[in-house]
Amino acid sequence: MIRLLHPEAREGVLTVDGAAAHYLFTVHRLRPGDALEVFDGRGQSFRARVTGDNQLTLTEPSTAPKVREVHLLQGMPKADKLELVVQKASELWATSVTPVFCERSVVKSSDSDAKKAQRWQKISDEAARQCGRSEVMKVNPAVSLAQALAPHPTVLVLDENETERTLSSAVRELAQGLPFAVLIGPEGGLGPAERKLLAERGATRVTLGRLVLRTETAALAALSVVRHLDGLLG
Repeated sequence: MIRLLHPEAREGVLTVDGAAAHYLFTVHRLRPGDALEVFDGRGQSFRARVTGDNQLTLTEPSTAPKVREVHLLQGMPKADKLELVVQKASELWATSVTPVFCERSVVKSSDSDAKKAQRWQKISDEAARQCGRSEVMKVNPAVSLAQALAPHPTVLVLDENETERTLSSAVRELAQGLPFAVLIGPEGGLGPAERKLLAERGATRVTLGRLVLRTETAALAALSVVRHLDGLLG
């Protein structure tokens, strides 16, 4: 099924233009009578049919099931690894991804950050379209660790020095449905000052187990564990 993200989607007639029209009528060559699905990125989707030139008729609104909010705080990795994290986190129904400039992050803040953020959000949008998700995952601007922690009263941090408390046990200890954030450090791990800050903020240290994972793999493994516990995976 062809799916279109359109923020103004609602039951009735919808006129599309620009990139949306190009996607439907040039790329996919839709014609009057052809069916598709349109979603608004906020959890609402509609059955749709082409009914005229650049015109769709939307019916049968459907609301995406509510899932626990899980926010990923990703220590800024090297190269284009964050693009992979954003794409797969969207597929795993993360609520948001916040790139975090850590002490040991190789990539530092620059004038191109805003442009990168736009690309990351576009990747999230596209992943939602491809995997049938109606609520688009938000990609926040890259910030410092202190700024990333501020909105989240409950934070679980993957810590290579933790050997006892697993991520799964920590999630089970949380109130059912309680929103929380998972922090993944960059390639070099978290520095002493960052560990002190996390302790002061009451973050819970957890481990994924014996396997040694790269930062981008750890993020996706953590989300997979959580969605399994929530009954959405496996």
